[in-house]
Amino acid sequence: MPRHRTNHSIAAPRRWIFPKLAAFGSSIMLLGVMLAVYPLTASWFSQYHQSALIARVADEQKGLPSQQIDTRIAEAREYNRLLVGGVIVEANQNKASANVESEGRFDYYSLLNGSSAVMGRLRIDTIDVDLPIYHGTSDATLAKGVGHLRGTALPVGGRSQRPVLTAHRGLPESTLFNDLDRVALGDTFVIETFGEVLTYRVVDTQVIDPADTESISVVDGKDLVSLITCTPLGVNTHRILVTGERITPTPIADVERAGNTPDLPGFPWWAVFAGLAVVACVVTVWHAGYAEARKSRGAAAHEPSA
Repeated sequence: MPRHRTNHSIAAPRRWIFPKLAAFGSSIMLLGVMLAVYPLTASWFSQYHQSALIARVADEQKGLPSQQIDTRIAEAREYNRLLVGGVIVEANQNKASANVESEGRFDYYSLLNGSSAVMGRLRIDTIDVDLPIYHGTSDATLAKGVGHLRGTALPVGGRSQRPVLTAHRGLPESTLFNDLDRVALGDTFVIETFGEVLTYRVVDTQVIDPADTESISVVDGKDLVSLITCTPLGVNTHRILVTGERITPTPIADVERAGNTPDLPGFPWWAVFAGLAVVACVVTVWHAGYAEARKSRGAAAHEPSA
């Protein structure tokens, strides 16, 4: 005689219940992690694009005929010779500006300018800076790299010259000059432009008042470059001023590194951290859940009605 299976002999299907409190708590934790890694993420991608641009410009300049490179440098030096200008560093502003009286017979934006509109490259190894240098100091320019202050000498070296390079500090999406205050006396930085490799040793670091233009004026007979950024963060009432004096001859190590692909931004550890946070949140919610048996249709049909 065949046996008849009852509904009770069939395992009732089960569903996994996730406590709302655990899901909410994990979501808040995940949101906090995402907010924490956002500056690292944005800065990493910014450095990645800056490094890619620097590498592209280096390849472009290596392919130029030597005569064309010599002409570019000669024009820049003639521009510097004819230049008469001054620098203004206004209070409550996030960048310096220039008071240009005369630029001679040259178009500023055509000098030291290739197809990528990049003037050169600035490396400060002690604070992991490797950035493109652009013409001018507009907000759009300073959002993507270092700006050359129009009205100061172009960065091609020379006695009685003092180019001024400026960049933002404190942007959440890009590092730029965030750590310029950590540069110390004796540190070096390197400028590369159209085959020229210029190394500068830091001889002065100070915080200047906006009205102090003497600190960034040309020094007769000195081959200097000044780096400027705003301080304190978010207030911008003063300026960090780092000045370097050129080392001649250029150290062979810097010459050999010229045109190399930037080492930055490095491995994106922030992605590993964010991934682990996502996994931790999923595991937390899963382990906080529990199985609940669903009632089968047959079982529901056998339940007595009220």
